Amino acid sequence: MANKRLTLSHLIAEARNFCKQAHRHKDLYGVTDGKAVGTFIEHLFVEHLISHYAAEQGNSASGLDLPTLNVDIKVTSMRQPQSSCPFQSARQKLYGLGYHLLLFVYDKKDNAKRKISELDFVRCAFIDQSRTADYQTTRGILDILARSGNRDDVLAFLYDRNLPGDEITYNALADEIMQHPPTLGYLTISNALQWRLQYGRVVNLSEPVEGITAIR
Repeated sequence: MANKRLTLSHLIAEARNFCKQAHRHKDLYGVTDGKAVGTFIEHLFVEHLISHYAAEQGNSASGLDLPTLNVDIKVTSMRQPQSSCPFQSARQKLYGLGYHLLLFVYDKKDNAKRKISELDFVRCAFIDQSRTADYQTTRGILDILARSGNRDDVLAFLYDRNLPGDEITYNALADEIMQHPPTLGYLTISNALQWRLQYGRVVNLSEPVEGITAIR
């Protein structure tokens, strides 16, 4: 019998169950490289999904872990909840990454007596692509527009924020913003050749936000 098609609802339900499981891994004992831990957990979760659902696994061409759902999985330590992602354009900082994020935030402790690593998922959230823009940048733009700001005000703000790009980029963004204001994002995105994503605002959310599903 063929596996059923993976949907976003299935993904969220499976993520919730995954976080409830006891995660004890000898392979992670003594490992301090956060990227290695994240990759291990990510593969473990994706392999489970692939074995139970009809879903395409990510590859280097798509750049996403679950391309059929337009979802990328991020696994990060609670000590510094951040990761990186490919830079496409400055527009991502205003209008989001262009795909959803499934975020796992773990706390890792090594049991020296048993020589095993114990992981507890302290936070897990599904972040709709509409909320994957930079918080301060979108907040600033929305505040300007709320105060009857014009195109010149928006353009000056873009220059002040020092977004990657040139005059043509800034002018195109200013035109788009005036026609289609961005949605408030909830990530912190640092300028770099690879975006540096920080998730502290999502981790510390105390009230519901449309577009962000608290899984744990």
